[in-house]
Amino acid sequence: MMPKKPKTKYAKSGNINIAYQVLGEGPIDIVYIPGWVSNLDMMWTETRLATFLTKLSSFSRLILFDKRGTGLSDRMNKYSTLEERMDDIRAVMDAVGSESAALFGHSEGGSVSMLFAATYPERTIALVTFGVFAKRKYSKDYPWAPTDAKRQLSYKMVEDKWADGDMQGLKSLVPSLADDDIFMDWFASYLRSGASPGAALELLRLNTDVDIIGILSSIRVPTLLLHRTGDIDVHVDEAKFIAERISNSKFVELQGDDHLFWAGNSYSILAEIEEFITGVRPNKVFDRVLSTILFTDIVRSTEHLSKSGDKKWMNILEKHNALVREELRRFNGKEIKNTGDGFLATFDGPSRAVRCAQAIRDGIKKLGIEITVGIHTGECEIFDAGDIGGIAVHIAARVLSKAQPNQILISMTVKHLLSSNEFQLTDLGNVSLKGIEDDFRIYALEEQKITSNIN
Repeated sequence: MMPKKPKTKYAKSGNINIAYQVLGEGPIDIVYIPGWVSNLDMMWTETRLATFLTKLSSFSRLILFDKRGTGLSDRMNKYSTLEERMDDIRAVMDAVGSESAALFGHSEGGSVSMLFAATYPERTIALVTFGVFAKRKYSKDYPWAPTDAKRQLSYKMVEDKWADGDMQGLKSLVPSLADDDIFMDWFASYLRSGASPGAALELLRLNTDVDIIGILSSIRVPTLLLHRTGDIDVHVDEAKFIAERISNSKFVELQGDDHLFWAGNSYSILAEIEEFITGVRPNKVFDRVLSTILFTDIVRSTEHLSKSGDKKWMNILEKHNALVREELRRFNGKEIKNTGDGFLATFDGPSRAVRCAQAIRDGIKKLGIEITVGIHTGECEIFDAGDIGGIAVHIAARVLSKAQPNQILISMTVKHLLSSNEFQLTDLGNVSLKGIEDDFRIYALEEQKITSNIN
C-alpha cells in the first residue's frame, strides 16, 4: 500500500500562506527543502518518493513544505528572493514548534539551505544536501555551470514544452526511469502541479542569478553533501567544490546518475543521512526477491473509449479489472498495481504466471476487447509501499511492448524455467528492448485451452 499522506496545514509568512506537512515522531526535526518546484499532495502519489519520505520520518520528525509561489502555497505576482524563502522556513518551523532542525536541501533547495545554515546557525542542527550547486552561470573558476546559450535553451524548452513528458531535460534528471512511461507521466504532472509554465520559467531565471560561493566559508554547522557520480544536471565536481569551502563538512560520492534522490539506489542515501543525523547506520533490510513478473495491457483503449463513451467504457473496465483480479487470486498471483489500462503482478513461479495469462486472455475476449501480455522472471527490488522495481521489471515491460493483440510473450528466462512439453511456444528470435543493452530472445505462447490443474 502507498504510505498515508499527512494532513496539509498552513503557516503565515508575513501575509503569505505556506503549505506544510509533518510526519514522524523522532527526536530530531528534519526540514526537507525541495528543488525547483514541488507539490506536497503529489509527492504522496509516487511510490518511491512516498516511501523515501516515510523512511526518513522513521528516525525524525519530518517537516515538508512548498515554497511560496509553488505547489499548495500562495501563488505570487513576483517570485521570492532567497531572504523571503528563509522567512518561509522559519515560519514553518515556528508553526510546528521547532526551535532547531536539520535541513535537507535538494538541488536548488540546497542554495537556500546553505544560506539559512550560515545565517541562522542557532536554528540549524545540521545541513544535508543532495545534488546541489553553488551557482548556475558558467565562469572560468566554476566551469560546470551552464553557459548562457545552454540556459537560453532551457528557457525555451520550458516556454514551448512545459513538462509534457517528452522533454529530454526531464529524462536527463532521472536516466534510470527515462523509459518508464508511467513514472515520466507522473513526473511531468508533478512539475505542472508545482508551477505554471510562466512561474516555472521565472523561477528558472531567478535560479540562474543565484551565486552562494561567497557565503560557503561562513557555514559552521555539521554538513553532509551527497552527490551521484553521473548526475547530468549538476556535475559531481560542484559538490566537491562546495565541500572544500565548508570547513565542517563531509562529502559522499554515490554511484548512479539520477538527479532525483528517490530514484535509483535510494537506500544508500537514506543510510548516509540516518548515520549522519543519529550516529547509527541502519542495517539493510532484505529487499530483493526472485519473481515472475507479468504485465498486461488493453489494446487500443483510447480508441475503445472514444467509440463506447465514458459510461460504457468504465463498465467494461470494471469487468476487465474484476476478471483479472479473480484470475490472479486463482493462480496465486500478487497484484502490484493497476496501471489504468492493465496490471502489473508477480508470481512465485513461471507456470502459474503463464497459465494465469492464458486464462485472462481467454476471459477478456468475451468483453469484446483484446490484451497484450509480457512475462519475465528476475530479481525485483521490493519497496515498503508494496511496489517493485529493478531491471527485471523494465525487461518485463519491454517484452510487453513487443506483443501483438491477444499475444502472450515470454522471455527466454521464463522459457527455460517451464517444463519442456508444458506449453506450445514459437521462437521469435532476438529482439532489441528499449533501454536494455543486450538483445533478448522472446517466445510467443500459442493459443490453447487450459486443461491441467493449478499446481
